[in-house]
Amino acid sequence: MGQTRASARALFRPKNRDFERQTSRNFHIDKRGKNMSDAPDQRLLDALLDSWDRNNTILLNLLRALPEGGLETRAMEGSPSISELFTHIHYVRLVLVFEDAPEFARNLPEAEWVVERDPGRIVQMLNDSAKAVRDAVKSRVEAGRDMNLHYDHPILLLQHMLWHEGYHHGQIKLALKVAGRPLTDKEAGPVTWGVWMRKT
Repeated sequence: MGQTRASARALFRPKNRDFERQTSRNFHIDKRGKNMSDAPDQRLLDALLDSWDRNNTILLNLLRALPEGGLETRAMEGSPSISELFTHIHYVRLVLVFEDAPEFARNLPEAEWVVERDPGRIVQMLNDSAKAVRDAVKSRVEAGRDMNLHYDHPILLLQHMLWHEGYHHGQIKLALKVAGRPLTDKEAGPVTWGVWMRKT
């Protein structure tokens, strides 16, 4: 796979063990009602998978909306470039599928923060890793199977990725703004918020 399970897990291992113990005490996670043997509500699962598809569409739309040379833009010296943020998103998706539903794993890239200057190649990467996440979650939910390593329920993988990718989406737009090349609401709205709010 180009990556050992132990080194992949290290990406998500908290560095501050005291903080980890404290937050575990202060923020109890209620696991009631999460029995994986319960039959899934297919309509609800379809809606959740649709939200994942829309999220990936929004990322691709953001990529396509970048100004000329936008992939090289970074918020400040030492920050990742926009290209590296996109390839990081792809990498994290694949690591988590590899660890939690290895039957859907792809080969892991050799590096996490990769400078990829070809937007078409980034589109292919994101579509491939989005499908891996989608297929892994759908299969595990429908089969009533837990994830192998993380999460109390497979759907939490989707929720984690939505949160993670929204965070980096904001970083990308901020980098463009700092560089004096912002995407206006008129440009960004229809291809981002409009995708979330559209009724089919």
